Amino acid sequence: MPRKKVTIIGAGNVGATTAHLMALKGYADVVLQDIVEGLPQGKALDILEGGPVDGYDCQVTGTNGWDETAGSDVIVITSGIARKPGMSRDDLLNTNKSIVGSVAKNAAEKSPNAVIIVVTNPMDAMCHVAQWATGFPNSRVIGQGGVLDTARFRTFIAQELGVSIREVSAYVLGGHGDTMVPLASYTTVGGTPLSELLPQARIDQIVQRARDGGAEIVALLKTGSAFYAPAASVVSMVDSILLDKKRILPCAVRLTGQYGIKDVYVGVPVKLGAAGVEQVIEIKLTPAEQAALEKSAAAVQELRDVMALP
Repeated sequence: MPRKKVTIIGAGNVGATTAHLMALKGYADVVLQDIVEGLPQGKALDILEGGPVDGYDCQVTGTNGWDETAGSDVIVITSGIARKPGMSRDDLLNTNKSIVGSVAKNAAEKSPNAVIIVVTNPMDAMCHVAQWATGFPNSRVIGQGGVLDTARFRTFIAQELGVSIREVSAYVLGGHGDTMVPLASYTTVGGTPLSELLPQARIDQIVQRARDGGAEIVALLKTGSAFYAPAASVVSMVDSILLDKKRILPCAVRLTGQYGIKDVYVGVPVKLGAAGVEQVIEIKLTPAEQAALEKSAAAVQELRDVMALP
């Protein structure tokens, strides 16, 4: 049985780290694509040469073209410019629109049955661009944001309470940005509701830190943005798709009326399997959470309107 194939577009920090983590999994061949000559080839060769040490036999290929990407099962789009200090995700809109539209179209022509995972920011808006450029159905264009935002939220809660992150169960919904919606009402630690473990004021502070998680790292790095946790988040989604795990993960999907929202990409819990998004999970939100989710969706809609996408 042939190995699965994953193409990662963009050989920067997020793309290259994703490629390395995928190679470590060992069950899929990896293609790293970038427009910079030598960059994807060099990084791919470096990752490939780690195989004898870490024990993976998959192929890792770097390319500046598209032929090597043909027949991919999953395409991960990381290409675009990264945030700089003081820059919002939305500032990236127009530059990354042209980049994402172009690479999504080229990749889809070579892999018409692939599932696309969008990482490029502003991610929710870029999902609309990728779907517009490819014509793929809602189930096969997904945004990575909620997995990362939830990981940050869980990290801060585990640190606060001095417990294993495995004991923290949480969801962060909404757009991948300042309007994200951490669901404190669904957050438990070892099965105990978070509200029974921390005062509301402290929960609010942790929620805000989760919202600012990306900006906090950008400010510390001063050049570039986060890439280790984003790459790990992508790989967890690829795992669920290629291994048909059917995990319930918070991802950006184009809603068709769920949560009272239509035709906007926004983060909600979904079942990820071999077909991509196999089900949108509708959970009961508090009135405040519902209002926050609608506000987040409206912010994504504004960006979509600016880009004049159908």
